[in-house]
Amino acid sequence: MAGAAVTFSDDQAAAFDALAEAMRKVGVDLEAETLLPAAEGKAQVMAVIGKAGSGKTLLLAELVTALEGLGVELVSGDWEGKRRRDRRTLAILAPTNKAASVLRTRGVPATTIHRILYTPVYDPEYEKVAEWLAGQGERPEIEALTEAMLDRAKLVYDAHKSVPAALAAAGLRGSDFITGWKRREDGLDIGFVDESSMLDEKQLDDLREIFPMLVLFGDPAQLAPVGQSGEMVFDRLSGPRKLELRRIHRQEADNPILDLAHALGDPDLGFEQFERMVEEAAARDERIVLGARADSDLMARSPVLVWRNATRIRLIRAFRLAHGAPEDALLPGEPLICDGIELPVKHRKKRIDLEARGLIKGAQVVYLGPGRKPGFSRLHVVGAESPQLSAASIVKIEKPDEEEPFIPYAARMGAAFLHGAAVTIHKAQGSQWKDVQVFAPDLYGAARMGRMEAGQALWKRLAYVAITRAEERLIWIRRYALSKPTTPLGTDDLEVPVTPLTLQAQDDLEGI
Repeated sequence: MAGAAVTFSDDQAAAFDALAEAMRKVGVDLEAETLLPAAEGKAQVMAVIGKAGSGKTLLLAELVTALEGLGVELVSGDWEGKRRRDRRTLAILAPTNKAASVLRTRGVPATTIHRILYTPVYDPEYEKVAEWLAGQGERPEIEALTEAMLDRAKLVYDAHKSVPAALAAAGLRGSDFITGWKRREDGLDIGFVDESSMLDEKQLDDLREIFPMLVLFGDPAQLAPVGQSGEMVFDRLSGPRKLELRRIHRQEADNPILDLAHALGDPDLGFEQFERMVEEAAARDERIVLGARADSDLMARSPVLVWRNATRIRLIRAFRLAHGAPEDALLPGEPLICDGIELPVKHRKKRIDLEARGLIKGAQVVYLGPGRKPGFSRLHVVGAESPQLSAASIVKIEKPDEEEPFIPYAARMGAAFLHGAAVTIHKAQGSQWKDVQVFAPDLYGAARMGRMEAGQALWKRLAYVAITRAEERLIWIRRYALSKPTTPLGTDDLEVPVTPLTLQAQDDLEGI
């Protein structure tokens, strides 16, 4: 088990060895520490599955460290250097920006699936800068960049290994050095996909075109993608291609959030019994909180997780009223969820551009203010590596008992958004927040209906996904009520400071 830097449990060690053997067969030999050129062969897909706390992320991170130490080139989707015939590549992928950013905070250089499917086309002058940053060329002389700006770019690149982040630190906008996006033409080698329970068949097919070897990391207890009848893409794998981690790892102090999540695996557990377990956990551990009402301050960045759309819409309505938001405008700091890109086929290039910048369906976004042009909004895309941009926007504010949403901002076409103060548990998959509010009355409603999904009570699957979104604190909301906000909405908390430079409108859809 060469290359492992930590002590694995038996199931982790077995999975590591099985994956190492599979990679040896395609010329990446961790034990012998050798790399051979990629050979043509049948694509293979393997899966590592396990419930929350089983050590999937640790195993993924150790595999990445071992492969990088062997000389396998990590591909991020930002920029790729000169291709060599003998190079071997690895990409670590996640279905959403937030899921990718969760991995990056743990030291794993992940990117979104979309950023691998589409690659940026760099302005030739700035491609020289990218080559220098990556150690493949001489320090360039660029009229638009002073020596101090180049030094600043190098400092950021060495820390984050991101060419766009480095050029942004030098004072450039993406539109200065990226002239467009194109569908990837050249294949890669090995792809690791986290949160693969969220993948649908189309995404899997796209990835199989690029990667001769795919390893899916996923949680079989989560919710399957809508429209797949409760089936996940790794469910069809069997035998040595499907590796399961069964042991649940704990911190030195037991994790009450994981305890509650795994208690849901008991087939005889009823909702009332489970809620008593939540009450008992809250009485002995401050990481579990019984909430009499939803916290409107938290909802600005950590949405209330619900099952029913009607509940979501009512909570959003109450949130906006509590914060004094006008009917016909958004306040800076209001949370949004990207609902897709509404563009005709002839504007495919613009669609790719926006999606590559992080505006993919389900992306969490914070509204920063109006853009320079009518219908444009300045936005902060949560989890994106270059999070701030300006885009033509269609913002839909749904209202209780009204079929058509109110649209305070509407370009004729562009990125579409729903409000994000409350989201469905399905849409929350792949995301994590420090504090998570779970709306218990909705789960009770699901329990009363007696619905099943893939052989398990739906309310248990919903509860499991919702609970495991919490990193540090789970707040179990028991009543249809909302607290008054203690602080106004704002943008000061965002990880990238809001400055005139970062908010400079980019007019992504100019001329449309």
